[in-house]
Amino acid sequence: MTDPTPTPATKRKILFVDDDKFLLDIYALKFIKSGYEVRACDSTELGLKTLRDGYEPDVILADIVMPGMDGLEFIAMVREEKLASKAVIIMLTNQGSSEDVVKAQKVKVDGYIVKATTIPSEVLAEVESIYNRRV
Repeated sequence: MTDPTPTPATKRKILFVDDDKFLLDIYALKFIKSGYEVRACDSTELGLKTLRDGYEPDVILADIVMPGMDGLEFIAMVREEKLASKAVIIMLTNQGSSEDVVKAQKVKVDGYIVKATTIPSEVLAEVESIYNRRV
């Protein structure tokens, strides 16, 4: 018997960039179970390498507070180097101040989710909502 028609998410690839390996595992599992192909990077440097090596995600989720290069610098470099030019870029962070949101808007993110106030299923729903508004 063949699989039923795949949901749009089964064709989507997502790149997570967060230094919290526990959260990376939780989010990766949630998105994999929803049909996403997931790549998880525990540093912005690894995220850049993954993109420079040709990975073309549909969605990039990045934390702001990271060792070395922070998530905003990472997104600025992704934009500057025209990596993953079709990707929906969303900040997934605990930084919820209006100042942080404004900084994220300056690097042209498509969405902003505060981890502390959302559970993984809500993150998934919000990512899908932001993605569907953009495409």
